[in-house]
Amino acid sequence: MAEHKPGTMEIRTQEKTFAGFVRFVTWSVVLIIAILIFMALVNA
Repeated sequence: MAEHKPGTMEIRTQEKTFAGFVRFVTWSVVLIIAILIFMALVNA
């Protein structure tokens, strides 16, 4: 096996996946808060 050298691994795919996950979670939280506010306003 080749010896691992820190800082040499290609991580662009993981970074893109993580950025997509963070974007998804952010929009989900915003949507959930908007739904809760709407429900509070219409006395659901």
